[in-house]
Parts: sequence; structure tokens; C-alpha cells
Amino acid sequence: MAQKKKKKPDNVAARNRKARHDYFIEQTFEAGIQLQGSEVKSLRQGHATIGDAYASEKDGELYLLNSYIPEYEGASHFSHEPKRPRKLLMHKRELARLFMAIGREGMTVVPLSIYFNPRGMAKVEIGLAKGKHKSDKRQATKERDWKRDKARILHASQRN
Repeated sequence: MAQKKKKKPDNVAARNRKARHDYFIEQTFEAGIQLQGSEVKSLRQGHATIGDAYASEKDGELYLLNSYIPEYEGASHFSHEPKRPRKLLMHKRELARLFMAIGREGMTVVPLSIYFNPRGMAKVEIGLAKGKHKSDKRQATKERDWKRDKARILHASQRN
């Protein structure tokens, strides 16, 4: 049987565009994220930044570090700290698989996007990644440019 392809979320709050350029994404996971009320409101406005964020293990749990969710202006004194560590919520088996992979050389966990699912819950798409070298990045750029040029040539030849 063919596997169903997961539908891409429409309501993305933050996206890490550099992740696929800087890393080989080997596997992706969906995780819940533990947020405070003012963080959710700020995320719904789309003001989050996860470009420099990564996930790390602490006491057998996974935390999202270095992500920036600015303070919500409407929350007077019940505000949150913008760069606080946020707990990621996953099944124990998935966490064990991630921790084992992190233990291997060169593997890291990076957030790819933060979005709201159809039920309105904030989710984080994280990727198990291995860092790219400069030459790998150049090769990927060459391939992307060649595919674009090839598509242009084919399109032009079909017109004539």
C-alpha cells in the first residue's frame, strides 16, 4: 500500500529557511510545544524567529533552545521571557530514537517550522540533521540552478 503524504500546514507561524541549506535533513518529526498564553498570541501574529534555534536534551526531555518569541504587547504583567527554553512534547519512542541519533557523531535536531494544526494546537516540525560542508552547499546550488535552467529550456522548446 502506498503511504499517504502529509498535508503541508497552511498557518505557519515561523519557518527556518536556512535549515535545509545548512543541513542534510535525514528525518522529520512533529512535536508539540509547551507555551504560555502570551507566547501563543505572539505566535498567532507571526512574530517568532527560529533561524538560530536548535533542540537539546536535558533530564531525559527535549527542549527548544535559542528560539525567539517576542513579548505580546497586549499582555501587561503576565508576559513571558522571549528566549526561554521551551519543552517539546513527543512520544517516548520518538524521543529515544532522537537521543540515540544525537549521540552519533555530527547529528543535531533543528526546528524547521512552527505552525498551528487544524485543531489550533501549536506544533513544531523538527528535523534530525547532519551539517553540510561548504562544498556540499555549492553542489546543491549548482543542481538547483541546473534544474531551473533545464525547465526554462524545456518550456521554451515546447512553445516553438
